[in-house]
Amino acid sequence: MVFRRLIAQVRKSVVEAAKANEFPSVKFEVVEPPKPQFGDLSVNIAFLLSSKTKQDPMEIAQRISNKISLRGRDLILKFQPARPGYINFWANQEELAFQTLEKAVLEEEYGKINIGRGRRVVIEHTSVNPNKALHYGHLRNVVLGDSVKRILKFTGNDVQVLNYIDDSGAQVADVIVGFRYAGFPVEPPSQEKYDHYCGDTVYVKVNELYRSRPDLVHRQREVLKALENPDSQIAKFTRELTRRIVREQLKTCWRIGARYDCLNFETHIIGSSLWAEVFGRMKRKRIAIFEKQGKYVGCWIVKVKGEEEGEEKVLVRSDGTATYVAKDIPYAGWKLGLIPDKFGYQKFVEQPDGSTLWATTAKGSSGRHPRFGRADLAITITDVKQKRLQRIVSYVLDKLAGAKAAKSYVHLAYELVSLSAETARTLGIEVGEEEFLHMAGRKGIYINADDVLDALYKKTYEETRSRNPTETNAWLELTSQKVAVAAVRFGLLKQDLDKMITFDLLESLKLEGETGPYIQYAHARASNILQKSGVQPAVTRESVSSLNDELEGDLLKKIAKFDLIVEEAAINFAPKALARYLYSLSTSFNSFYEKKPVIQEKNENTRLARLGLVKAFQNTCRIGSSLLGIEAPERI
Repeated sequence: MVFRRLIAQVRKSVVEAAKANEFPSVKFEVVEPPKPQFGDLSVNIAFLLSSKTKQDPMEIAQRISNKISLRGRDLILKFQPARPGYINFWANQEELAFQTLEKAVLEEEYGKINIGRGRRVVIEHTSVNPNKALHYGHLRNVVLGDSVKRILKFTGNDVQVLNYIDDSGAQVADVIVGFRYAGFPVEPPSQEKYDHYCGDTVYVKVNELYRSRPDLVHRQREVLKALENPDSQIAKFTRELTRRIVREQLKTCWRIGARYDCLNFETHIIGSSLWAEVFGRMKRKRIAIFEKQGKYVGCWIVKVKGEEEGEEKVLVRSDGTATYVAKDIPYAGWKLGLIPDKFGYQKFVEQPDGSTLWATTAKGSSGRHPRFGRADLAITITDVKQKRLQRIVSYVLDKLAGAKAAKSYVHLAYELVSLSAETARTLGIEVGEEEFLHMAGRKGIYINADDVLDALYKKTYEETRSRNPTETNAWLELTSQKVAVAAVRFGLLKQDLDKMITFDLLESLKLEGETGPYIQYAHARASNILQKSGVQPAVTRESVSSLNDELEGDLLKKIAKFDLIVEEAAINFAPKALARYLYSLSTSFNSFYEKKPVIQEKNENTRLARLGLVKAFQNTCRIGSSLLGIEAPERI
């Protein structure tokens, strides 16, 4: 909040001074200079004006500086023009410290900003086919979607989270083939988690059997056709099976801290006539075209000009079955309220936090339910392999409802998660000379999310017990779970979305360095200082005047920028901005802690001021971590 005010004061001072010099209006940047000797903020207005007026940038910077007034600019200490034409500003650190600590110490929701203003947002994430367990790669989707939800809610948006369940696709059909025609027992022979059994055993082995048993391939096509008739025996069996698998998948998602508002089953898009209505509109507007010859004869397709991968996409196959993208189009229209809501809703399960998870039904609703869909903004989170399909969805929305609708539909894509060669070898997978392998469910090249979480939990439990030998087992278990979740979430969120993540099991077990546990340890260290002090930090101008050291100033400025980072993360749907900020913040705090005494400081004003700084860090770290779905324990 405070650094935002400093930027605003700098900008206003420069605008007024430029106007006083009768310079034309230009959009200029207020940025942090690369080195601290150049001040806290710098502006580039002179270079922009130079291109317009053909005057020397340094001369312009000097003329503007001569007209700058600091009257009423409580956060600016001084300013100075600098070659070749910048104007640098230094903050009034004492005022910056007082205003920052006053807010960061006392406000429970420090950094909260209302930029959403009640905008209705739906986020679709996870959406794992209900035929298997989540593998580690799926967790990138889960933690990204859940963190975006947390950030958008914190910034004033009304957010609902959807989980799309593809219960009529080929992967589900593979499992049905396994149970119905390949002799796999419906119940696992051991106490194996059910989604693991269906994925690791049935799904993978059925895909192996397809090579030697072409009759099973024929059976798969029969199953896919039968799934379009909700009254068929196969459809009824599939409903029971997929819901059982979804419940097991949800246990993994809850374990990582994710929560949902509604499950949208793909079969209900067909059964509710949403697809039929949209398909009819597409035919009338000539968006959907029936092919009478060529490669796609007998199919309904949509042509999208400019697609590098090809200019058409099948909506309905020649056998009458709808493709994945065909079902995604009405779903997108429902999200944005472009078509009537024809779903029924029923309570699916109560989640660990006590909230109700609803699910669509093909029949009427049971009881009162929240309003779903009809959003101002719809965010769909999938991996980069879905980019082309999502562009087709946006294209159809544009043709059906205009550019505004297409702009309100956002595809947030991320790169895949691969396995390191070493991790693949530990799973018994031959990698040859490859450095990594992309995960592939059909081929059995993956590591289940539960197995990673179990391994991390075991590692963190051992370390936590060694640090706290007298603690109860219940406390050790709860704390270890929090640390394991932090390790997974932070590791997946700190990366750029367009960068592939190579998962290495041994590397993931490290809890030091740029990790979630490192941030948790910093928070716990701050909590320990405050507890030992026995003092409730109070912020006064007299005390904060002693915070004039470079380490203290660095930490203060980072705390003062928190709301700017939150805003950046919200606008760009980028939790990585928060992840990197929290690591930098924690590093600054640890440097301050190691070199500056707090409780042992003899000067009372300095001691109180530093305690306030510790409290401000603790509060900022706790809130920022929560936006990433990471709990910040007071002890580890």
